[in-house]
Amino acid sequence: MSKIGFIWVGKLKESFSRDGCALYWKKLSRFFQLEESVIKDAPGKLPPTEKNKVEGERILAKVKPGDVLILLDEFGERLTSRSLAAKLKQWTDAPNQRPVFVIGGPFGLSDEVKAAARHSIRLSDMTLPHELARLLLLEQLYRAGTIHKNMPYHHD
Repeated sequence: MSKIGFIWVGKLKESFSRDGCALYWKKLSRFFQLEESVIKDAPGKLPPTEKNKVEGERILAKVKPGDVLILLDEFGERLTSRSLAAKLKQWTDAPNQRPVFVIGGPFGLSDEVKAAARHSIRLSDMTLPHELARLLLLEQLYRAGTIHKNMPYHHD
């Protein structure tokens, strides 16, 4: 079974986010072996650039050899569900590598994390709250899995 990794900054605080993410995590785990690293938020007293730096160091410390970082960023590549499904297949079929999706904290990602990434994608042209972005990503990855399995979830 192919693996997918996730690195998130911060815990889910809202019950709707926890419930929704748990639902799609369970559904997605039918298709892939999932691994998650939750990075602690940087201290609130730090200025945004320092928060990004601290969180970026913590993110990069979780990266393993063979990981292909895919950032979720408002300026990332715009994809349809079908094109995400095709890319996910490409990423998970490649030998000796694991796609790892990264969602930063409220102030985004450090330049060091951006430099380490091979791909950057967006979920929307609009800025999304962190918790909603996690939920949408998990749903879209589940949708990608159903597209590959020809299951009746995605409708064109």
